[in-house]
Formats: sequence, structure tokens, C-alpha cells
Amino acid sequence: MNERLRAARLATFAFFALNGFVMGMWIVHIPEAESRTGISHAMLGWLLLLLGGGAFAGMQLCGRLTDRLGARRVVPAGAALCSAAVVPPALAVDAPTLAVALFLLGFGNGCLDVSMNTHAVQVERRHGRPVMSSFHAVFSLGGVLAALAGARLITWGWDLRVTMTAVALTGLVVTCTATPALLGRPSGAESGARSDATAAKAAPTRTDTAADGAHLSGRRRTPRRVWVLAVLALLLMLCEGVANDWSVLHLQDVLGAPAATAAFAYGAFATAMTVGRLLADRVVARTGPVFVVRYGAGAAGVGLAVAALSPWVAPALVGWAVFGLGLSGCVPQFFSAAGHMEEDAAGVHVSRVAGLGYLGMLAGPAVIGPLTHLVPLNLALLLPVVLCAGAAAAAGVLRANPQPSAVPAPRPAYGTASSDTDAA
Repeated sequence: MNERLRAARLATFAFFALNGFVMGMWIVHIPEAESRTGISHAMLGWLLLLLGGGAFAGMQLCGRLTDRLGARRVVPAGAALCSAAVVPPALAVDAPTLAVALFLLGFGNGCLDVSMNTHAVQVERRHGRPVMSSFHAVFSLGGVLAALAGARLITWGWDLRVTMTAVALTGLVVTCTATPALLGRPSGAESGARSDATAAKAAPTRTDTAADGAHLSGRRRTPRRVWVLAVLALLLMLCEGVANDWSVLHLQDVLGAPAATAAFAYGAFATAMTVGRLLADRVVARTGPVFVVRYGAGAAGVGLAVAALSPWVAPALVGWAVFGLGLSGCVPQFFSAAGHMEEDAAGVHVSRVAGLGYLGMLAGPAVIGPLTHLVPLNLALLLPVVLCAGAAAAAGVLRANPQPSAVPAPRPAYGTASSDTDAA
């Protein structure tokens, strides 16, 4: 089982890295796609909303499919679709064709996102300890690899269609290679053992009796607690979206930093977030998810406040780095908590959290932009500070999470103090 579980974890890493790489390659080549289709910046902004809409639709559909068919079937289908869907934007010649292409790319991304996160929950459940943040760290590393590879291919003058075809073929090879190691549905004995082990812990915390009644009657309703987790994911992913779109402009427009220096604002944020995700599982194993979200979101708020209010570049860079470090371990805890609530509904629950979270990511630029017409950009950035404070205050919702038990040899319960020092 140990070798099987290790292989499944490596396969999950591969799919997270693939997702980050595919979407990163698209992001790097957005200017070229814009130029090829002859659209304006404003039109591109509207079309990118279709990418978000497609992702949301894919998440909701694949959440149910993953529960019905199993992650072993849906993850490779989502990965293949996401990989292949990166080609149509390269073939688009005008706004309508790019619109269709972006919706398809978003749909494929949403399918892979939910199914691979659901499989990650399954891997974490069998490990019996936190591993979710490490998967999200590898997603970030896939994006970094895409930025490096994309920049090199652009300097070599590769045609966009050739580049995206190569990306698609690479994705299909990774999918075929990693799929055999994915976990299947748990056997009846394993599922029963987990149910017996977690029933006593889960029962006292289950207050959503309406959802239970609906499940018994054959019609499942999403528990209220899942929606709370989804709203918290929306708040913190909105903050992440703010960093993606406004950190560089903040240093350049507010503090007057040169363009090359201003780029370090996002670099500091992204690097700190990646490092934090690599370390977060160890912290969660020792302190629990409530601690990570409460103090992580709190630290993120303090970091962004320092960045927004600092009149100097150096403290602002430190603030953006602290912002990324604080946020790094928070959102994976919401995915994990939602997935562990009900094993046979993990896909649907994860899709709710991922869907609202993704909408938050898209809403970041849309929220801050209009605010800059009323107040300076640095003051507008105080809104995410308030959102971080709200998430920190609500972190206690994670305390009621039923903890997974490893099969066949349980480890210390995930989310409690532990002496587990295994590598994340």
C-alpha cells in the first residue's frame, strides 16, 4: 500500500504541475493571441471573463461526475481536455473564435481543477496527514516553469500554433504516463473501516440535519458549512487576484519605482506563496488548519497593510512577500475540509469551494479597479486587508472538520498536534 500510495501522490503532483504549466503557457502568450486576433485590451478583458465562466461550468459538472465515476476516470479526461483546449486560442483569428476557444480552455481547466483536487483529498485521506498544500505548491511551480519555457520559446520566435500544439502533446504524454498510478475507489472493507473510524468524530459536529435528510431521501443538498468554506475561499482568492493584477502597478504608480523594480512586487509575492505552500503541510500537521488560516490570513492582512501604506519601496516589497506567505497555506485548507466532510460527495463539495474561489480570483481586478476612481490605489488595497481579517476571524469553521483515518494503519489525526516529521 505504501508504494501504491506514493505512486498515487506522485501522479497527483504530475497533474497539478500539468495544470499550472498549461494555464501558465496560455498566460505568457496572451499578448501574442491578442495581436493575432486584432482585438483591443478592453475586448480581451471581456473575453477573459468567458474563460472564467467556462472554468466555473467545468467545475460544477465535474464535481458531480467525479463523485459518480471516480477521480481515476475523470482526472485523465479533464487533463486531456485541458491540454487539448490550449490549441484553439492559438488558432483563433478574431474575437468570436477567440471567445469560443477561451470558453473551451476554461471548461477544460475547471474539469481538471476539481477532479485533481478531489483525488488529492483521496490521497490525503489515505495518508492520514496533511498533504494538500504541497500539491498547490507544485501547481505554482508548473506556472513558473511555463513562464521560463514560454519566454525562451518567444525569444526563439516559435509560432504560437506550434508552441501550443507542443504544449498539448506534452500534456497528453503526462496524462498517459501518470494515469495508471491514480487511486481507484476504496474497497468495501477500506471504506467501511474509514466510516467506522470517523463516525464517532463526525457525528457530534454534524449540525446540518436538513442536508442529511435530503441525502437519505436520495436528493443531496450541499451542507451550509461547505458554502461557508466556499465564501472564505472566495475572499482569500480575491486577495490573491489583487496581488496578481495590482502589485506591480502599486509599486510603479504609487511609489514611482522603475518597471524592472516594480516587477519584483509580484515576484516577491509569488515566491513567498510557493515557499509557504511547500512548508504549510508540516505546520498544519503540528498546529491544525484553524491555526494556519487564522494566523496566516492575519499575517497576510498585516503584510498588505504595510505594503499599501509604506512610502518606500523596500518595506513595500517585504509587505507583498508577507502577504503571499500568509495566504499560501489558507485556501488548500478549505479544499481539504470540504473534501473530507463526506467521502461520497467530495467532488461536489470541492467544486463549490473551487467555483466560488475562482470567481473571487476573477473579481479581484474588477473590485479594485472601480475603487481607484474614488480613492488612490494604495488605499483601495486596504479592502483586501479587511477581507483577510474577516477570514481570520471565521477560521474556526475548520475546527469541526471530520478527520481522515489512514488505511490500513492510521496515523495521527490530521488537523491535530502531531509529531509526524515525514517530508511533505
